[in-house]
Amino acid sequence: MRQNAFEKELAELIRPEVESLGFSFWGLTSPSAGKKRVIRIYIDGPEGVNIDDCAQVSRQVGLVLEVEDIINGAFNLEVSSPGLERKFFTLEQLVGYEGRTLEVKLAIPVNNRRNFKGVLKEITPSGIVLDMKDEDVRLDWDTVKEAKLVHEF
Repeated sequence: MRQNAFEKELAELIRPEVESLGFSFWGLTSPSAGKKRVIRIYIDGPEGVNIDDCAQVSRQVGLVLEVEDIINGAFNLEVSSPGLERKFFTLEQLVGYEGRTLEVKLAIPVNNRRNFKGVLKEITPSGIVLDMKDEDVRLDWDTVKEAKLVHEF
């Protein structure tokens, strides 16, 4: 999955802090929101996470970000669980989700398409295969901009 250099640097800084508190670091995004940057961190735990867990991680990571001073200007820090319609940041996170529906957006089009929705059929060393009812579509993970689970009620 494509991440910019800044997000990779942030992830390398934040991951050990999250893991030292006993949570798994699921991923992060850092879109700009006007003059402020928003840092969204997704964490998980064996029993899930609650609001107190998110607050604990927010306090710890907030201190580290202030000390390291790698973010230019003001920023908002948000910490949450990946949720029911979780985003996937690595191929390894997809293990166990075979047979579930995904929405995938690509940075680089395949057959003039950027958006795909289908059932995760297979995880390959370099990407995924989606069952799109009429055909199987192979997508290279390096071209994925966003992949998320579609929760079906």
